[in-house]
Amino acid sequence: MAGQPITLRLTIRDPVPDVAYSLQDKTNAPVEVRIAGDAPLSFDAPITLTDDNRFTGPFVRREGPTRRFVYICIGASAGQHGSEWSRRAKIDIHDIPAALLAQARDGVVLEIVLPGRGKDGTPACATVRPLQPWRAA
Repeated sequence: MAGQPITLRLTIRDPVPDVAYSLQDKTNAPVEVRIAGDAPLSFDAPITLTDDNRFTGPFVRREGPTRRFVYICIGASAGQHGSEWSRRAKIDIHDIPAALLAQARDGVVLEIVLPGRGKDGTPACATVRPLQPWRAA
């Protein structure tokens, strides 16, 4: 099935400073490792959107018949040896509205804003709920 390349921007509003963050590809390797400072941190994930709006590509993971997501690695998972954290944040992409996907097909980057910290102040992990929903960047 043919596919259209689109870009999803994952922005972490308040990452923990001095901690490594990265995208994670299907081989579990960290990609685009960055050490957080005081500013928001963004990753652009290239995704392929099929004709029937399914997500594929090197960063897309699946769970069950419909759930699709992208991982952000944190600390040791992002290759920061000696970090006290070894975490991943799961970012759902299967629920992006069809109207936004249509814009993405026209070259618009879609962005979601995520919390960088959990309630305890450590890096947010597991399924991370967005601070702002998907939108055209």
